[in-house]
Amino acid sequence: MWSRRQGRLRPTVCGVEELRRRRREQEAALRKARREQQLVSKRLLREDAPEEAGEGCVAAILGEAEVQQFLRQAQRGAEEKEREGALVSLRRGLQHPETQQTFIQLEGSMRTLVGLLTSNQALLQLEAARCLHELSHSEQSTIAEACLPATSYLLTYLSGHSSDFIELCLYTLGNLIVESEAVRRQLLPQGIIPALAACIQSPHVAVLEALGYALSQLLQAKEAPEKIIPSILASTLPQHMLQMLQPGPKLNPGVAVEFAWCLHYIICSQVSNPLLIGHGALSTLGLLLLDLAGAVQRTEDAGLELLACPVLRCLSNLLTEAAVETVGGQMQLRDERVVAALFILLQFFFQKQPSLLPEGLWLLNNLTANSPSFCTSLLSLDLIEPLLQLLPVSNVVSVMVLTVLCNVAEKGPAYCQRLWPGPLLPALLHTLAFSDTEVVGQSLELLHLLFLYQPEAVQVFLQQSGLQALERHQEEAQLQDRVYALRQTALQG
Repeated sequence: MWSRRQGRLRPTVCGVEELRRRRREQEAALRKARREQQLVSKRLLREDAPEEAGEGCVAAILGEAEVQQFLRQAQRGAEEKEREGALVSLRRGLQHPETQQTFIQLEGSMRTLVGLLTSNQALLQLEAARCLHELSHSEQSTIAEACLPATSYLLTYLSGHSSDFIELCLYTLGNLIVESEAVRRQLLPQGIIPALAACIQSPHVAVLEALGYALSQLLQAKEAPEKIIPSILASTLPQHMLQMLQPGPKLNPGVAVEFAWCLHYIICSQVSNPLLIGHGALSTLGLLLLDLAGAVQRTEDAGLELLACPVLRCLSNLLTEAAVETVGGQMQLRDERVVAALFILLQFFFQKQPSLLPEGLWLLNNLTANSPSFCTSLLSLDLIEPLLQLLPVSNVVSVMVLTVLCNVAEKGPAYCQRLWPGPLLPALLHTLAFSDTEVVGQSLELLHLLFLYQPEAVQVFLQQSGLQALERHQEEAQLQDRVYALRQTALQG
């Protein structure tokens, strides 16, 4: 999860060094970064079988004799149309888990199907690949492992000429990858990473989208950080992925979504994020963020959040890297347009997709944590009040908003002077009425910073019944030390 300030105020007045110590602890936790992942899912391409679209009947479950019959007809039928029809019937039957089990338990069935996959007749090849695709969609790892004899051929066909066939092979491989470690162990020495690196240069959008899917499934494997991601980083894939995310007329939203998630998984692995930063990942993602904000202003399309979510996570995680400063990563984002764009997205999320607000606020937290310039942008663009308007959304959002405001206040007296006067103190008195311990704790820390750097705030706090607001929490074990410390500060002020 993202870092949240959890430092406790002591029963004595805290100084700047104590706050800096807390900041170092919080940043250490922040560098662990969120590792939330897109739910692993499989994809099924049945739309490329148009003859099924108009049929109202449901495909029947096939018994052993019927499976044998269709395989025999497909292998030895007198006419190509008869052989193709047998495979179509088999494929429809394989939509059922019962038929899938029957198929893999039948001796020689996979060998026959692989033989048809490697035939020199294109239609038979395609139908055999579709049968494999149905099998790959199974949730049973035993079925995925039964498909092992086909994987080398599926990889070989990735260098073919038919974009539809390549797309089908990629989705089939992606489905098999997610289900079985044995499949992944076989695919790596067979050369799946070089094969995917070759595919990424395809001019076909459908192929690129399928490639992004297969790659994302590979990157989510539990062994990916040790056995997969180093090889991917050593290939040309990262540079090409970043090219797919560059704003402009060639940017395809579907492709960009797939590769943004791929980049997210690589970054979360923390195998070599400085390499990505060196390739310009921060600047590319920053420009994409600006582009997304512009798109939000031009359209009501709620689908934009599909791309915004991984882009925000990528930026947030990269900003937690110690190497950001050494390779000039902050310079790649040192632009108040990034803050303005982020607030446009936050307003969009607020209206259309509130569940994504924490993603945007997490990025804002990481931007402002160690950067006075981004804190200055927040103030100069008059964004404090819009930020405060997000407080009622949820406790999680409240904590993130208060954390960002702590980042600003922590920068010193000049920043606190610009936070004061205004709506901040009334908002904090309101959050002190919350029952959530984290929200109240973060409110106490922000008040402490405000009292430290802007002493006149103490008097207004007392005048507005601040002490009574503190009394609500003086018996709470997690808060009583901080409540006592703040009360002493207020009374001494």
